[in-house]
Amino acid sequence: MDLEFPPMDYAALSPILILFGASLLGVLVEAFVPRARRHLVQLILGLLAVVAALVMVVLNANDRLITASTAVAIDGPTLFLQGAILVLAGMALLLIGERSVQRGGAFVAHAAVTVGSPEDQRQAADEGGATEVYPLTMFAISGMLLFVAANDLLTMFIALEAFSLPLYLLCALARRRRLLSQEAALKYFLLGSYASAFFLFGMALVYGFTVGAGGPGSGGGVDFGTIRTAVSDSSASPVLLFAGLALLSIGLLFKIAAAPFHVWTPDVYQGAPTPITGFMAACTKVAAFGGLLRVLHVAFSGASWNFVPVLGTVAVLTMLVGAILAVTQTDIKRLLAYSSVANAGYLLVGALAISRDGLSSTMFYLVAYGFTVVAAFGVVTLVRDADGEATHLSRWAGLGRRSPLYAGLFTFLLLAFAGIPLTSGFTSKFAVFGAALDAGQTWLVVAGVLTSMILAFPYLRVVVMMWLSEPGESTPTVSLPGGLTATALAIGVLATLVLGVAPAPLLDLANGAAEFVR
Repeated sequence: MDLEFPPMDYAALSPILILFGASLLGVLVEAFVPRARRHLVQLILGLLAVVAALVMVVLNANDRLITASTAVAIDGPTLFLQGAILVLAGMALLLIGERSVQRGGAFVAHAAVTVGSPEDQRQAADEGGATEVYPLTMFAISGMLLFVAANDLLTMFIALEAFSLPLYLLCALARRRRLLSQEAALKYFLLGSYASAFFLFGMALVYGFTVGAGGPGSGGGVDFGTIRTAVSDSSASPVLLFAGLALLSIGLLFKIAAAPFHVWTPDVYQGAPTPITGFMAACTKVAAFGGLLRVLHVAFSGASWNFVPVLGTVAVLTMLVGAILAVTQTDIKRLLAYSSVANAGYLLVGALAISRDGLSSTMFYLVAYGFTVVAAFGVVTLVRDADGEATHLSRWAGLGRRSPLYAGLFTFLLLAFAGIPLTSGFTSKFAVFGAALDAGQTWLVVAGVLTSMILAFPYLRVVVMMWLSEPGESTPTVSLPGGLTATALAIGVLATLVLGVAPAPLLDLANGAAEFVR
């Protein structure tokens, strides 16, 4: 029997293929390039791959097609979110590649060395960090690009694992606080495995639902077109549909860090190397919401009246948990982790509008938040003492007097998180809340406004601590950033300002892209 390969539009798939090919080249670099040169070669390879993929996304801007035998959809949301992932990943790569702030970089030189041993202490102080982080990061980026383009549940699951597995490893590679880093990676891996299992079980139930909806002899399917047709069939039993959608949602809500599936977030954000934390906070959230938006707007749009109240309750719980627990935090990375949880709730408010405005405002929010959060973690990498990064909030007291420039930048970013006017945080919240009001989701908007007021307190507390508290003897110094970190900070801060002052171009771009191919 002759095998027939499905038709493939390689130009449309080129951003994914470029990053995947660069990942494989990165593995070869590890095998054949001398250790002393690997860092520069890997960094250049990663940045070139991201730029090349971004160019292809721009060239494919007018594509609206389904390829690879209905497995991949190239449409407005796909291209917009792929572009966002690539830009934010490029910023994260700049932070990952920085070697001047800390000797050897943020990553351990030998991951297999026993923690606390003399060899571990020597490598922490002197040796260059592991360059395997570059191919791992590129594998993760390629998985994210596929995830937002997946047009069936099986492809989505494969993409989910493709970007999750490298992240589990990357979280364990911190140069300092090795035990905390390894603990974070183990927690992320175990909980992520459970979430993936829920997603897989949900896919099986949805497949069973499509078989039942198709009648005797129906083959069913897990592509979104088949699911949408089955959902619109009112004669089909909804039991498998609701159970399958619930399990699928658990897998996706875990990735976006929505309550009650958020428990991994503060530990992983605190323990992972800070550049990886920034990468996860921005790119993983964009990818996960891209998948969730496609599932809700394409596959299950006919059942929206059933899932909106349930997921709306999850959104309110997420906003409350993120805002209230952020108030109690004493570590800046954990504070930003709970901020990420709360922002997942705000994004859900836009996603549940189930309208063109809801889709475009959510995509705009993802981009605006991504720029701000990568820049914020970039500042965190600079505040250091003899033991590495100083993340306890008490150590930030009086920082504005020792380094007014970077304290000022961090203050601006915190005000953006709080949603102060003339920042991207204000325009993005205004956009998603406006879309939710137009869709009749007033209760979600009220919850969002109230939790935003609560969440402003921990941000302002840090601002007051930096500027109005006296610096102590143990107040850390702010290292001068290298060119890579400075570039990432400049991009993030400028984008946060521009999207707050003149958001119309990006909003128009998002609105023009807010239509899924079906």
